[in-house]
Amino acid sequence: MKKIDKNLFMNSHRNRKKIFYASKARLNSISPLKISLDKYLIIDKESFKKNFFNRHSKLVAPELIGCYLIRNRIDKGLVKGMIVETEAYSQEEEACHGYNKKTPSNEVLFGEPGKFYIYKSYGMHHCLNIVTDKDNFASGVLIRAINISNKNERLAAGPGLLTKAFEIDNKFNSLNVLDNKFLWISKGELNIEKKDLIQTTRIGISKATNIKWRWYLKRSRSISKREKGDRNPYLKNSTNNLSSI
Repeated sequence: MKKIDKNLFMNSHRNRKKIFYASKARLNSISPLKISLDKYLIIDKESFKKNFFNRHSKLVAPELIGCYLIRNRIDKGLVKGMIVETEAYSQEEEACHGYNKKTPSNEVLFGEPGKFYIYKSYGMHHCLNIVTDKDNFASGVLIRAINISNKNERLAAGPGLLTKAFEIDNKFNSLNVLDNKFLWISKGELNIEKKDLIQTTRIGISKATNIKWRWYLKRSRSISKREKGDRNPYLKNSTNNLSSI
């Protein structure tokens, strides 16, 4: 073998070895994360009772408070926050998207319970909802506010703000809430009772304004709008002060 050919062969061999070990190292770093994520999703899925979402939205909405919304942003890591405010909607009242009829834009809301329903409000902000109750019946819960630990307490204090913070858009529409690796709900650790919640009327609507289907965690400072007379809790007494959130 000529000297120049031998050098080319050796350089090519070294490069192949470098690529092999680099690929192996990358695989070793990703695999534990994937395994960990898979276990995480299985635990989260099993933490909810069977048919949890197969109930009227007004029953599901208050029970979602204290649960976590988790977004896996692949290369950017996870974003996790506690749900602190929700609203219920159902086709028997005029404020619901499915009140009049089923359309291509709202068909997910009429579909299988336990799926995300995402729409754009006024063509500007995405809103995150979870389909509830039963097939062919429009019923859903709007996730209205979330507290993200160690972030500005107002970062996700509203439907449009939270979808922006979690990078949520229409591509998540119709995803199964408990069976995907990009966006899901997890049970929380806090023991939240009825007395911990404020139940009041929904906001941002012009119809069925008297129905009290909005709930929020009283001791959270990340609420989109508090009930009249309900003061913001002191930071040291609020859930925003918990490092586990």
